Amino acid sequence: MTAETVLITGATKGIGYEFTKVFAEHCYNLVLVARDSVLLEQQAESLKKEYGVQVNTFAGDLSSHTTVESLHRYLKSEGIDIDILINNAGAGGLGLMTELDIQKEMEYLQLNMISLTYLTRLIADDMVKRKQGKILNVASTAAFQPTPRMSMYGASKSYVLFFTEAIAEELKGTGVQASVLCPPSTKTPLTQGLASTRTKIFIKNLIEPQAVAKCGFEGLMKNKTVIIPGFKNKLMAKSVGLLPRKWVTIYTRKLIEQKV
Repeated sequence: MTAETVLITGATKGIGYEFTKVFAEHCYNLVLVARDSVLLEQQAESLKKEYGVQVNTFAGDLSSHTTVESLHRYLKSEGIDIDILINNAGAGGLGLMTELDIQKEMEYLQLNMISLTYLTRLIADDMVKRKQGKILNVASTAAFQPTPRMSMYGASKSYVLFFTEAIAEELKGTGVQASVLCPPSTKTPLTQGLASTRTKIFIKNLIEPQAVAKCGFEGLMKNKTVIIPGFKNKLMAKSVGLLPRKWVTIYTRKLIEQKV
């Protein structure tokens, strides 16, 4: 039986890096996508050596839609069919909307929403034709409520959550499954880069990316639509809808401001 192939974006760091190991451990071939070509090649050689799986790499900045097109053309030229798509690449700034670098934020929004949607569509088209496949989009627990001081990031993750829930329904009967992973604050380069401005309590509460990747893998294999690591995080996400949104927004701002 031929091994299935998983494509992972943002594959060299954080949750994406942990996903590469989880899938390699389960004997999946890999297509790794990230910006750093040197790091990609080093990671590919390490995974091949340790797990004996086939690893292809594609270096590019997915904040550009032309990179998404180039990636899809690469897959076609190499004859690679993607059985599982992990849309993990994402970024965002922490701070007041009027104080953040707007050009960077526009790139982040392009990456988090537009490029994710475009790649999902291109790969889903191929999956539907073959009548099989799985898609896992990585959102955040920030997706469940407005997030002052992370306004654009949180809103982009809300898009990922609702977009994925919608296409999961649309894809019923096609053989293709769509899931969304909503982790809480995780120990990644994004959060570690902000660590100097955050409290020690908050740093201690960061979840390990290995745990997030493991939870995401298990939820995907169980065909869950929304995957939230940790019972407390699930409870908080579900309870948000029971409270007045203004209260939730005020509370969320206070919570985030305790971290900066």
